[in-house]
Amino acid sequence: MNTMENSKTKNIITAIALSLVLASCKAPMATVIKDEVKENIPQNFNQEEQQDANSNSGTTPWRQFFTDPNLVSLIETALKNNQELMITLQEIEIAKSGVLAKKGRLTPTVSAGIGAGLKKAGRYTSEGAGDATTQIEPGREMPDPLGNFEGGLMANWEIDIWKKLRTEKESAVAHYLSTVEGKNFVLSNLIEEVADNYYELLALDNQLDIIQQYIKLQQRALEISKIQKEAAAATELAVKKFEAELAKSKASEYTIRQQITEKENEINALLGRYPQPIVRAKENFMSTMPPTVYTGIPSQLLANRPDIKQAELELKASKLDVEAARKEFYPSLEISATLGLEAFKPSYLVKMPESIAYNLVGELAGPLINKSAIKANFQTADAKQVQALYEYDKTILNAYLDVANLMSKIKNIDQYYQLKSQETKALDQSIDIANQLFRNSRADYLEVLLNQRDALDAKMELIEAKQKQLSTVVDIYKSLGGGWK
Repeated sequence: MNTMENSKTKNIITAIALSLVLASCKAPMATVIKDEVKENIPQNFNQEEQQDANSNSGTTPWRQFFTDPNLVSLIETALKNNQELMITLQEIEIAKSGVLAKKGRLTPTVSAGIGAGLKKAGRYTSEGAGDATTQIEPGREMPDPLGNFEGGLMANWEIDIWKKLRTEKESAVAHYLSTVEGKNFVLSNLIEEVADNYYELLALDNQLDIIQQYIKLQQRALEISKIQKEAAAATELAVKKFEAELAKSKASEYTIRQQITEKENEINALLGRYPQPIVRAKENFMSTMPPTVYTGIPSQLLANRPDIKQAELELKASKLDVEAARKEFYPSLEISATLGLEAFKPSYLVKMPESIAYNLVGELAGPLINKSAIKANFQTADAKQVQALYEYDKTILNAYLDVANLMSKIKNIDQYYQLKSQETKALDQSIDIANQLFRNSRADYLEVLLNQRDALDAKMELIEAKQKQLSTVVDIYKSLGGGWK
């Protein structure tokens, strides 16, 4: 009869355990979305032109792409001192620690400890009654109250039967690698910012030279107008007009000087240092030819651009997070063990093997009722996965559009620069003609002023065109994935 009862009890326990496992293993499925942006990326940036896949400026190291030694020196300083870059490096260290933490969960946790206590059981309890009738040795009763002294090792280990912990570690690794790509993207942006600001500074230097030349020209024109007034060939109005134009030009000079100071400090901020002069050579700015840029094919952006690789790794990490969250619905197996010495008197701890104590427990447990927290965690991870996919697609699309727009801008800015050069030459010649006519009283002062203003504006715009020409090449170099190698 006892055998039949024991058998029934075992069957009941087995049925409960089996139902627990089956109920725990019901887990929702993750959302699956087709990545159409990556699959449908165009074959070329310009459908009318075929690009060469073997030529891609994005793979050129920045030290080879930039040939100005002063600019190279500034970039090197920025890479050492820029605060945003230093912050990003710490994010890498944080992510690296996350990998170590997840890796540590795969191995048993072992700790050592000692303890002491005192306990008195009630006489009319099973424990108290048992202690009262028990003798440690013949003629020696159990002490009351009863002390307890112990020391030993304790171990806990979650067996990764569903590879949940391994999945969490893989997610941490993917996130760590994404922070490395994030650092590369910061490098690329930093180099682009330093180069763009450097060219803008050189443009301001050249504009300052132009305005100073214009001031000298206005001073000569003012002197001529005064001489002609004395000779009754011009009026006081002409003199006042030239004086006003001279004052306006001098005011513009101080505006440009302030812009130069601010631009220098902007570069110093990128370099992580207090204000100081920026070493540069402005003389060859207008004759500087931008390097030729080769775009390769759009699919190479996936491998060259660090922001795309970062988004891809974050997408991978988010998918692994969903997988790990899904496995939370499965039962977990934990093993705990202790091994040490235990006695009610410290002097008995050295008595072997009587004082040796150990414990080994295995526990299989899974969520059965009230899974709302686990479901919420899974739904959050699933939503973040979809969000990461959209972010990845957006990054690819923006990268393609950046390159396509900048390719068009390079062509148009080159044409713009050529036409501005022609305009400047024509206006320079017209200034000489107008001045000669004015000296001979065959043109009035308004014609001289208008010609000089037009020439000044054209030269200023020509300098801006050169700056945009150089900066656009830098921008497309960065957009192709260059600058971090």
